[in-house]
Amino acid sequence: MAEQQATTTPQPAADQRRPHGGRQQSGRPPRRDNRRDVPQEPKEFEEIVINIDRVARVVKGGRRFRFKALVVVGNKKGKVGVGVSKGQDVQTAVAKATDVAKKHLINVPIVNETIPHDVEVKLSGARVLLKPAAPGTGVIAGGVVRQVIGVTGVRNMLSKSLGSTNKVNIAYATIEALQQLVPKDQWLNAEKSAKKAKKEAPAKEEAK
Repeated sequence: MAEQQATTTPQPAADQRRPHGGRQQSGRPPRRDNRRDVPQEPKEFEEIVINIDRVARVVKGGRRFRFKALVVVGNKKGKVGVGVSKGQDVQTAVAKATDVAKKHLINVPIVNETIPHDVEVKLSGARVLLKPAAPGTGVIAGGVVRQVIGVTGVRNMLSKSLGSTNKVNIAYATIEALQQLVPKDQWLNAEKSAKKAKKEAPAKEEAK
């Protein structure tokens, strides 16, 4: 029986062996994820989805369902807006409501991180009362009013929501109340104009 010669397979050199894991290193540099390198710009407005409802419309073929979104946007520097819109899905409804809110922004006068004076507004079935508060009080509000005030920049305030519990009505009533606020510097001008009117009234009577 012929002796079989032992054959030995040559092993690769140390520099040619594969690293741990079985993958062979190539001369290409590692791939970089360009999406992580792009700096993300901070959003100017903060968006809060207050409520999402599913609504239906009866047509000839049956019911057609859509979604209605209530969104509030604000920059926490005195600008705030509320928008309501419908869409075929939730994402579309929220995007359209956000666009509506950004088109109807109002400026809120802020004095020492609170509102300048009391205000009460009745809109449809909802009634909202807003009052200024001392520093350190915080925003004493609940539900929709708190979410709307939270993006205005007001940090101390008292509020009360009366009447209807419809979130859309309460949101629009809160915006109407904020829109009726008068800055403190305009109070002095109003008093001066009233004094001038009183002084000019007797002079006009004497001229007659």
